[in-house]
Amino acid sequence: MYIKQYLIIGFLSILAGCAGTTESDDEASSRRGDCIHQSSIRGYRVLDEQNLIVDASVRKQYHVTLQRRAYGLRSSWGIVFDSPTGRVCANFGEVYFEGGPGAESVRIASIRQLTPEEEEDLLIRFGLKEPEVKRMPVPQEVEGADIEELDPDANE
Repeated sequence: MYIKQYLIIGFLSILAGCAGTTESDDEASSRRGDCIHQSSIRGYRVLDEQNLIVDASVRKQYHVTLQRRAYGLRSSWGIVFDSPTGRVCANFGEVYFEGGPGAESVRIASIRQLTPEEEEDLLIRFGLKEPEVKRMPVPQEVEGADIEELDPDANE
């Protein structure tokens, strides 16, 4: 009688174990994303209606993606990052801005800290910075060596 219950519990335990994630902690933390302390935000750059680069204290930059396009974000006078906890995080934080006739808010979809190279790549991708093009030097005329026969029988 109890055997059937033990089998069901064992089977469900195996299923629960299989349902666990197999990703590493780094992958899981990168999917969750980073958070920004609201008081550390020093500025922002609008990449387009859905993407921002946020400058925080200690020279940290974050790529913030909004859940939907925020029309009027580029032309707004300023935006406010809001979170009930004081930490702006994905899916909990919001961006408020003056868009059109009144104030509008959009929830934040993801936040990811950027390296300087990633920041430059984003600025180039969204057309806010020109890529540095390394030009090849102009070829110059070089005096060539005379052709010399190495076969001694060739001169005869």
